[in-house]
Amino acid sequence: MKAFIQTLKNIWKIEDLRSRILFTLGILLVYRLCSFVTLPGIDPHQLNALKSQTAGGVMGLLDMFSGGAFSNASIVALGIMPYISASIVVQLLGIAIPFFQKMQKEGESGRRKINQITRYLTVLILILQAPTYLANLHAQLPESAFLMRGTWFTVLSTIILISGTMFIMWLGERITDKGIGNGISLIIMVGIIARLPMSLIQEVAMRLENQGGGLVAFLVEIIIWLVVIAISILLVQGTRKIPVQYAKRIVGNKQYGGVRQYIPLKVNAAGVMPIIFAQALMFVPVTIAGFTATSESMSGFLTAFTNVTGFWYNFVFALLIVVFTYFYTAVTINPTQMAEDMKRNGGFIPGVKPGKKTVEYLDSIMSKITLPGSLFLAFVAILPAFAKLLGISYQFSQFFGGTTLLIMVGVVLDTLQQIESHLLMRHYDGLMKSGRIKGRSGN
Repeated sequence: MKAFIQTLKNIWKIEDLRSRILFTLGILLVYRLCSFVTLPGIDPHQLNALKSQTAGGVMGLLDMFSGGAFSNASIVALGIMPYISASIVVQLLGIAIPFFQKMQKEGESGRRKINQITRYLTVLILILQAPTYLANLHAQLPESAFLMRGTWFTVLSTIILISGTMFIMWLGERITDKGIGNGISLIIMVGIIARLPMSLIQEVAMRLENQGGGLVAFLVEIIIWLVVIAISILLVQGTRKIPVQYAKRIVGNKQYGGVRQYIPLKVNAAGVMPIIFAQALMFVPVTIAGFTATSESMSGFLTAFTNVTGFWYNFVFALLIVVFTYFYTAVTINPTQMAEDMKRNGGFIPGVKPGKKTVEYLDSIMSKITLPGSLFLAFVAILPAFAKLLGISYQFSQFFGGTTLLIMVGVVLDTLQQIESHLLMRHYDGLMKSGRIKGRSGN
């Protein structure tokens, strides 16, 4: 406890770090306040039907990612997910289209162009999503909840919803530039954590209502939850080190190389992207169900794939995660480029010939370590379904795994790693006495 207090004092002594943390907290507070500002023309006291719709299922996941803004009919109800979707599309285009590949190689100017294209695509997605969200409001809320009606209300609300998401994007960029941590990731994490206290209170209340052993059952749940968090941390930080020997080189009067270093290959190089990709596909049946009148057989299919605790939903979800983990790892890790870099710097893997053999060796290693990483990722992703089946409330079960827990763990580790870097750079002790904090970016 004494060391923790001393660490807080050290953080407060560093003016730049103190300013960055306070700035970040201020921006996050603005975002949380915006999530409670209801759209003009809607009575905030008549949102019970909308809150009931988002109490569980896929709609509950959407509401969790928006920090409750979805169920509040807020001006930021669509959250940051349209921007995430646009970013995913642009990344995929960067794999297939030479124009985007060229921009990726242009450095800072190319990055600015890609960011601009991502923003335009985000607006396009919002133009499609905002009217859909408003149609859902009309379907869920009574007529008396709407103080404004007609085309004017739809146009005005669409503009506000688009502006709300773009404003969140701007807030995230300000955090990244002047605050601490990745702004977009922090905004998503804060929205998720905002639901945690109420979920815990509801779970405690539910357990205390049960006769005999309710409190003991809750303590067992907390222990299991902590174990799952530990597994998630291992999943984020786990690496396998590949030894690389550098040959001696003498340039002028200086000697280079002659040392052995290690390349840390991450067990889960894809991060949470496979879950986001898979979850996006699992939302498709919900869209079909919402916009089409289906037959009985089709209705049974949609029911199976919209039941978040059902076998087929979770089986397909887990399978997609494994497939997307291999796909995104192949996109992120380029064995050919790694082999060329090693050869250019006079390095080689002991026992492996440089060139094609090194590429094959690295590709084989990545395939072997990606399999357990993808299976663990799929396991953690479907844990909320098992938690729900074991009697845990829906709200609290979402924190037993899935995208929510992995985002929380990854973002917290990355932010703590940045804070620790500021401390070490100014000759203070880090946040941990033993070892360094490793975020999603590795060593």
